[in-house]
Amino acid sequence: MPRTYQRVVLKLSGEALREPGSEDNVSPEIVEGIARQIKVAHQTGLEIAIVVGGGNFWRGAAAAGRGMDRATADYVGMLATVMNSLALQSMLEAVGVPTRVQSAIEMKNVAEGFIRRVAIRHLEKGRVVIFGAGTGNPFFTTDTTAALRASEIGADVIFKATKVDGVYDKDPNIHEDAVRYETLSFQEALSRNLKVMDGTAFSLCLDNAIPIVVFDMTEGENIRLALTGEDIGTFVTS
Repeated sequence: MPRTYQRVVLKLSGEALREPGSEDNVSPEIVEGIARQIKVAHQTGLEIAIVVGGGNFWRGAAAAGRGMDRATADYVGMLATVMNSLALQSMLEAVGVPTRVQSAIEMKNVAEGFIRRVAIRHLEKGRVVIFGAGTGNPFFTTDTTAALRASEIGADVIFKATKVDGVYDKDPNIHEDAVRYETLSFQEALSRNLKVMDGTAFSLCLDNAIPIVVFDMTEGENIRLALTGEDIGTFVTS
């Protein structure tokens, strides 16, 4: 039986917005496909917030490893997430979904500043809210942003959209005998050192008892299925 949620956070990687093998940083066709799946879930009355990464444009840690100041590299990455947020907003509104972008870094001409109570009010009014620019601080990932915003807005669950169909006991790309977990507790993930999210994000979810669903967004209608509570991927809970 599908799980039911009232308010959710969907975490998308920036790289998922890029067509494989393409030189384009953002594929309008892929973004439109994501938007249409979100629309179907949104029409059920689900309150949806989204955090999108910026890896299709920039990776702060990689730039820092090549000599750039880490804080500066991370700020560039935050700007990349805003570009992706605006692209996703444009497509969502093109398919008829009212959407607001809130940025943790002030940029009045393109996005609202992040205000928790305003974000919640948007969700209550049936608008999708996209959180851009990470937490506004260097050294934090967009996984951590998703966990932080989910905690702040009182989300029921975080959906982490990846290119793998769940959490495995070892890397399925290397080990043919890797076993996928259907359900997993936070304690089991910690004891087995399973990389569900980065450590800071995982700790926030653990402390605030926010479940995480890790699923493969590249297959069919999996984003829609996940958002509407179908049993896909790995369900991590307390």
